[in-house]
Amino acid sequence: MEASDDVTRTDYKWRLQENVISDDDLERLVDFIRTTKRFTQFTKVREFEAAFAAWQGCRYCVMVNSGSSANLVAVASAKELYDWPHNAEVLVPAVTWPTTVTPVMQLGLQPVFVDVNLRDLSFDYDALERSVTSRSVAIFVPHLLGFPADVQRLTRICRKHDLVLLEDCCESQGATADGSKVGTHGLAATFSFYWGHHMTTVEGGMICTDDDAVRDLALLKRSHGLARELPPEAHAALRRRYPDVAFDFLFLTDGFNVRNTEFNAVLGLVQLARLDEFIRIRNRNYARFLQMCAPFEDNLILLRASGVSSFVLPFIFRDVARKAAFEGILRQQGIESRPLISGNLLRQPVFKQFGRSRDFPKAEYLHAHSFYIGNNQFVDEARLLALDRLLTRHLAKSTREAG
Repeated sequence: MEASDDVTRTDYKWRLQENVISDDDLERLVDFIRTTKRFTQFTKVREFEAAFAAWQGCRYCVMVNSGSSANLVAVASAKELYDWPHNAEVLVPAVTWPTTVTPVMQLGLQPVFVDVNLRDLSFDYDALERSVTSRSVAIFVPHLLGFPADVQRLTRICRKHDLVLLEDCCESQGATADGSKVGTHGLAATFSFYWGHHMTTVEGGMICTDDDAVRDLALLKRSHGLARELPPEAHAALRRRYPDVAFDFLFLTDGFNVRNTEFNAVLGLVQLARLDEFIRIRNRNYARFLQMCAPFEDNLILLRASGVSSFVLPFIFRDVARKAAFEGILRQQGIESRPLISGNLLRQPVFKQFGRSRDFPKAEYLHAHSFYIGNNQFVDEARLLALDRLLTRHLAKSTREAG
């Protein structure tokens, strides 16, 4: 969750995110710094990977320096594993964070944008299936704002057309779909631990998978392609296979340097211990939000998805003028807001080459009609009561005036 466009304002009473690193977290970090000499990726990173895998319910986790890097490594690993050709097509939604899409471009693949829906903010599933061609190789689905996509439908489409499913869970940690957590339905999933997300390592991300080959490729690509990054049991065979190259500097594939540090892993371990409680509070707040918005469904579109792990409180107005007016009122009252993700990505200069924004009507609707405010463990009943009063005062008034 980046800063709002009102970058000069510092007096918000209700920000998108607040100081999520507690004094206890800082004490743990200070203690670690005082008692170790190794700060680059090492044992704490491995400990955090194992702890997150246990929490997520997957076999393997690979920690990197951001959710965006996790997306890059996940797509690169799948591309190499399946030998996808240049310009092979990856289906992506028209509303998501840009770095769900940019790795596809950076790796020589072709993003194919698909419109979204107003129920779970994921793909328009009928349009998605119509968009599959003989060049399609994968669907990269983000579970936006904590709302799980329809994984049953996505899995059927992938099976029917022999596509790989990748899941971007950067905004939806702990959400569930079809009886299990998001991120357990495809070849690989990605998570973000950025400052504004469900838990934080300040900067950080994770690739999760049950696939041995994806795990190995992710380990390699995280760190230059170095063979020594693989599990120790693989080393002897590689030494025998490449005797003319010093093993510690044996490069098996193209790679990046997107490692994280021991500092970030220490923070991840202490935050992970509180994550379920953070999610419980967020979901309690979202249930209260739906309750206070329910009398105004003539003004608002409400998202009542099951399995949610609420990321923010989204406002989708039926009338653009009322959206602008109410967002202005919130900001006057010290409540920070921002557009829904990045709006219609086909309006963004970097993506205009891939289509016309007007050909994605639901994405256009969200671009013009929506915004969100923060939801986290610091949003309490007093803030929600104040929001309820603003809704009642201004939306009830606008309804009466329209009548």
